Amino acid sequence: QVQLVESGGGLVQAGGSLRLSCAASGSFFKNRRMTWYRQAPGNERELVALITSGGSTNYADSVKGRFTISRDNTKNTVYLQMNSLKPEDTAVYYCNTNIIGVDYWGKGTLVTVSS
Repeated sequence: QVQLVESGGGLVQAGGSLRLSCAASGSFFKNRRMTWYRQAPGNERELVALITSGGSTNYADSVKGRFTISRDNTKNTVYLQMNSLKPEDTAVYYCNTNIIGVDYWGKGTLVTVSS
């Protein structure tokens, strides 16, 4: 059974930093691309960053240079280091993976950035 559990969200002032974690259950982790998405109120869910099984990364233009995605296959965990946070980064952040065409999601963690 695939389970994804996000943590690390909270309230932070603009310019601050947070590190999100996504702990994954199951033996699939090291072989799968992992992705962070976010959804702000009234907006569609959008891709923030992804990391392949080989460690290649890609980022949304809005977070390039500020966010860093990484993974620890020994801990079955993917991280999102978020620096220089802006109020527009306020959203629920979700962890995602796709296994044989099926999307799996965590319940999300709320990030609120105050101005």
